[in-house]
This record gives sequence, C-alpha cells and structure tokens, in this order.
Amino acid sequence: MKKLLLTGFEPFLDFPINPTTQIVEELKGKELNGYRIEGRILPVDYNNSGHGILKHINDIEPDAVLSLGLDAGRYKITPERIAINCNESSERDNEGNKPDGEPIQKEGPDGLFSTLPIKSFVEVLQSKGYPAEVSNSAGTYLCNHVMYQTLYHFHVNHQNIPSGFIHIPASHELAVQHGKLPSWSQKDLTDAVKHIIQLLS
Repeated sequence: MKKLLLTGFEPFLDFPINPTTQIVEELKGKELNGYRIEGRILPVDYNNSGHGILKHINDIEPDAVLSLGLDAGRYKITPERIAINCNESSERDNEGNKPDGEPIQKEGPDGLFSTLPIKSFVEVLQSKGYPAEVSNSAGTYLCNHVMYQTLYHFHVNHQNIPSGFIHIPASHELAVQHGKLPSWSQKDLTDAVKHIIQLLS
C-alpha cells in the first residue's frame, strides 16, 4: 500500500491549540484512497521543522506528502501554489528565532511550485460546500519554510513525489479561546482534508 506523510504543527504564538494537530492525530494510521496515512506533528521552530520533515520523509519514504498549517484569520481552505526561498517573520517561533530575510537554501531557486493538484482540490471542496481557493502566498513563516524544504528535497533528488502545503482556518474551539476569528468546526476541517486525500493519485 502507498504511504502518505501528513503533517501538522504544534500550537504557536498566541494560539493555544492548533487544529492541524487534531486532524493529523485523527487520521494517522487510517487507510484512505489506497494510502496508509503516516501522521507527524512538526515543531514551530525554524531550526528543526524543515529538518524534521526531511527526517520523516527519509524514514517513511512516502509516495505523497501533504502538509497542513493554521492561518488564523482566513475563512477558506487554501492550497498554496508556491513556496519562496525566504525565512522572515515579524513574530518569533516557539524557540525565539526571528529570521530577517535569510534564504532557506543558499543555492536554491527563488521559488518552487506545489506538485499537488491544487485546482482540483479547490473544485472538489467547493462542490462539497466548503469555501476554498488557491493561495499564491504561503507567507515567510514556518509553513512556507516546511513547504520549500520539502519541495527542494524532491527537486534536488529528482524524485517525482507529489507534495505541497494547505492552510486551514481556525477551529471553533480555537476561535472561542482566542477571540474574534473566522472558524470552522473541527469535523468540517478534518472532512475537508479527507476529500483532498481522495484526489491524490
């Protein structure tokens, strides 16, 4: 059976929970669309998140990689089109790091495109009643960092492994704890990710 590496992040900044953690914990070990889901939670740490996902890739040898991140404030699920070769943040990560525009890979290209069928993801989600659209910016925080490191790894190793990143809105639980945030139910967030996995080839 094929293997899907599904990653989420730990809580970060002033978000006491991260709905991507709950999605990954619920789906790990399950079989869906011919994939066994290998779920892993990444640290919100510039020094370890990229290395962490590459270790998981080397250990698991997945046939596809789908990374999830919280973008509190967005109200749609947004598959990311491109990752850029830049670490920069107005906020520190969980270990206190605050990069100022350094490249992720010194010899890497300026940008790398997702190799997932992101337009198909959006079309299917919309057909199921979930707000979704393609995003052209994964930002420059940890989500972009992990997306770039993953795509760069497959790029330099000439591996045709579908991989990319999807941002999700806050869950109702997080919105209640945090304050004024658009939010979805945790069930809808998880079900939306299941629909996405059904489209992986």
